[in-house]
Amino acid sequence: MPSSGNLFRKTAFVFAGGGSFGAIQVGMMHALAAHGVVADMVVGSSVGALNGAYYAGVPTLDGVKHLADIWRRLRNKDVFPISVLTLFAFLRHRDFLISHDGVRRLIDDYLPYRNLQEAKLPLHIVTTNIVTGDSVVLSDGPAAEAIIASTAIPGVFAPVLHKGMYLADGAISSNTPVRVAVEKGARRLIILPTGFACMGDAPPKGVIANALHAVTLLISRQIIDDLEEIDPSIEYRVVPPLCPLVGSAYDFSRTDEHIERAIRKTEQWIAEGGLEQHGIPGELRPHAH
Repeated sequence: MPSSGNLFRKTAFVFAGGGSFGAIQVGMMHALAAHGVVADMVVGSSVGALNGAYYAGVPTLDGVKHLADIWRRLRNKDVFPISVLTLFAFLRHRDFLISHDGVRRLIDDYLPYRNLQEAKLPLHIVTTNIVTGDSVVLSDGPAAEAIIASTAIPGVFAPVLHKGMYLADGAISSNTPVRVAVEKGARRLIILPTGFACMGDAPPKGVIANALHAVTLLISRQIIDDLEEIDPSIEYRVVPPLCPLVGSAYDFSRTDEHIERAIRKTEQWIAEGGLEQHGIPGELRPHAH
């Protein structure tokens, strides 16, 4: 389902959040790009802001392959640089656990532009005003500031002060920014969720892992709610997430597996007519194994 280029059928790629499960979106993008599926705009939140921002800068199959290489090199310490010193500082002086240095370094090293309006595709990053709970959409200005704000999990990362507002993770208000895409003029949506760890009999171990697991559950519910309330004139397709999915959204050790599985599953979905099918995949709804 390539974009028509028609204003009234403008296609948006909508990237949800999900921590390290963002690798799944990379596999989805690979299969979509290989089949000539393109976007007119990109809307992203949380880790989806990172993936969406990179795609908006290099919206090609080669670009997606390079993003996959970046993901395969990532380790927990690259995104969540925790040390004894950071824990000590958190306990004594701070209201957040980790600095933004890891995420900022990824953006500075790999994003091929500096301001959102310089991306090849129109790009909209969803954040949350941590004081009011309202969604704040950033479409121009420094890309690093916008992405860092959208990925700032409360209590883990500090909120970002932007134009007098304290901005944090888009997951709090609109992690799957379906409504934002429609407000920005999209009439065809391709939604790339990360899914959630549906196979297991206990929550993951660790404070950050538990927080991220809760966020992924929230995301899935939000996607369903948004799509069940969407205007019937809006055409949408939801790329099915991986299922069963094990592990934690805090664990980057399964990145290669997630990318390869997502490529295969998305290719199968396309081959079975997924791009012409309307509906919410069962993998996204609450379930267990």
